Amino acid sequence: MKIERVTLREIRMPLVTVFETSFARMQERRILLVEAQVDGVTGWGEVTCGEAPYYSPESTDTAAIVLRDFLLPLVVGREFDHPGDVGRAMRRVRGHAMARAAVENAVWVAEAERDRMPLWQKLGGTRREIACGVSIGIKDSLEDLLDTIARELAAGYQRVKLKIKPGWDTSMLERVRAKFPDIALTADANSAYTLEDTGHLRDFDSFHLMMLEQPLWHDDIYFHARLQRALRTPLCLDESIHHARDAEQAIEIGACRIINIKLGRVGGFTSAQAVHESAWRAGIPVWCGGMLESGVGRAANIALSTLQNFSLPGDVSASKRYWAEDIIEPEVVVSPQGTIAAPTAPGLGFTVKTDRVKKLSAWEQTFL
Repeated sequence: MKIERVTLREIRMPLVTVFETSFARMQERRILLVEAQVDGVTGWGEVTCGEAPYYSPESTDTAAIVLRDFLLPLVVGREFDHPGDVGRAMRRVRGHAMARAAVENAVWVAEAERDRMPLWQKLGGTRREIACGVSIGIKDSLEDLLDTIARELAAGYQRVKLKIKPGWDTSMLERVRAKFPDIALTADANSAYTLEDTGHLRDFDSFHLMMLEQPLWHDDIYFHARLQRALRTPLCLDESIHHARDAEQAIEIGACRIINIKLGRVGGFTSAQAVHESAWRAGIPVWCGGMLESGVGRAANIALSTLQNFSLPGDVSASKRYWAEDIIEPEVVVSPQGTIAAPTAPGLGFTVKTDRVKKLSAWEQTFL
C-alpha cells in the first residue's frame, strides 16, 4: 500500500458543557485530523492530545509541528505492507505517540475501506456491541454532580467515572454513594496525589469502587505497586502505560489490577493490540479511555473496544454528550441498555462530513 497524500487539519469544536479534571478546565477542543489517501482510498485519524501539555507532553500545536516537519516526511509517498509498518517507520521520532497514532490509524481505516471490511473486524474484534460508561468532570456543586449522574444513568450508561482531586474526593464520593449505593462507580485522579496520601486514599476502600485510576505520578509504575498493596480498591493505570513493555512491567510488580488503553497514548492500533494481548495473557481486564474525541476518534475507540479483553465499560459515549453536531454520520448513539453497536459499514464505519470539517477548520495543509 502506498500513502499517496495526507491532509492535516485543525478543527475547533465547542463542547456542549465545560469539562474539568484535576489539571484543566475545557470549553473548546482544538483537534488535529489526518486525512490519508492510500492506494486511492481515504482513511481518517485523529490526534487526541489536548490543547495544552497537561495530560501528556503533547499539545495540539506541538503535534502539528512534529507531524509537519518530522512524521509525515517519513511516510508520505512510501509503500508499506501493513499499517503496523507505518508506525514502525515513525519510531525514529521519540515520543509524540498521539501524533504518530493518528497517521497509523488513518492507514488502518483506509486498508479496511479498501478491503470492504469494518475496521473492528480488520483489527480482529469479536464484540458486536460494546458496553459504555460515562466520564463526568468536576462540577461547581455536589447538587449539579448528583443531577448529572442521575441523567447519565437514565440514559443507560453502565458505569459512572468521576474526576477527583484533593478537596473534591471523599466527601463527594460519600454523597454519591449515599444516593446511588449500587451503581458501578470509579474515580479518576489524573495523578493528583502522592504516596504520602496513602492513608487518605485508603479511605476510598469504603466506597466500593470498581477502580481508582492513576492516583499517583503520571510517569510512575513502581510506587503504584506500593500503593496497591495498601489498598483493597483495584488500581487502574492510564498515563503510565505507553506500550506493552510498560503493561508487562506493571502487571509483574502488581502496580495495577486493571489497565486503561487509550489509542493515542499508546501510539495507535498496533501498539494497542500488543498492550491488549499482554493484559489478556495475564488475566488483567482492560477498557478504552476517552480524550474528548470528535466522531473520528470516537469511531476508532469503538473499533478498539470490540477486542476480546475489553471486558469493562469504557469511556466511549454518545456524540451528543459533547457536541451540538459531530463530524460523522450517523452520530454515535448509546442504546437504553448502555451499549454501542459495532458498525457494519466498511472502514471507519461512519461517514466523515467533509463539509462540516471544512467549516470547522482553522487551517489545513496537504503533503504529497
